[in-house]
Amino acid sequence: MLDYDLHCHSRVSDGTLTPTELVARAAERGVKVLALTDHDDVAGLAEAAQAAAQHGIQLINGVEISVSWRKHTVHIVGLHIDPANPALAEGLRSIRRGRMHRAELMAESLARSGIGGVLDGALRYASNPEMIGRTHFARYMVEAGHCKDVRSVFNRYLVKGKPGYVSHEWAALEDALTWIRAAGGIAVLAHPGRYTAGRKPMGRTTLLELLQEFVSLGGKGIEVVSGSHTPPQFAEFARYAKEFDLLCSCGSDFHGPEESYRDLGRLPDFPLECVPVWTEWEKATA
Repeated sequence: MLDYDLHCHSRVSDGTLTPTELVARAAERGVKVLALTDHDDVAGLAEAAQAAAQHGIQLINGVEISVSWRKHTVHIVGLHIDPANPALAEGLRSIRRGRMHRAELMAESLARSGIGGVLDGALRYASNPEMIGRTHFARYMVEAGHCKDVRSVFNRYLVKGKPGYVSHEWAALEDALTWIRAAGGIAVLAHPGRYTAGRKPMGRTTLLELLQEFVSLGGKGIEVVSGSHTPPQFAEFARYAKEFDLLCSCGSDFHGPEESYRDLGRLPDFPLECVPVWTEWEKATA
């Protein structure tokens, strides 16, 4: 089992735990190296670093950037970044500025379907209003009795073709990778097994085109072991890593107890052919 977890979220974005609580839970579950990768914001990293020092965990500064690529939304994790880098900071601010307007349109769409008051309810779940997103809406809709759990919300609402869905233009792939490189970080394609075309998984041809462009723009890694991947997908994305000479990353994508595909840490080991992403910064440190 791996004692690295390089993808998780706190309340700064759409997690349910504070950075301090998140680090404590990671320590309890045997994590030795943790990356906090909140969506489009790095405001939780200082608090997480203090907690990590208390628990004897190595904290890797991270972020997960929302990207629009063709007609798809994909996520790029930046690892070992300098959170104070001006280019990264301004880029992330530009993404956050559009979130509230999108939330207002989502609430209007749900109201037309007979579900009112959702924006105010969602804001109660968003400790950082700049980061309001679909997960905050989903939590309120469970509280209000519209669905039994968050996953049920995403089966009936907030996704393409369903009430509450609003398309949005996130960062360009090239911009996201430029910001990560400017901040001294390593760009990793997050949970590639989750990307879809409509309601179906992204096809192999499209995924290959995404990977080709990602690599050509300076992308360095791919999440092979993800909380949302199956064991056959570990092997599948290890093969892609080898084909494109990418480093392999791992992460639970933990958002909170009872809400995540997998809890923090205790991730299965990589397939044998993988080169772990941390060899990049360990080599630099040495």
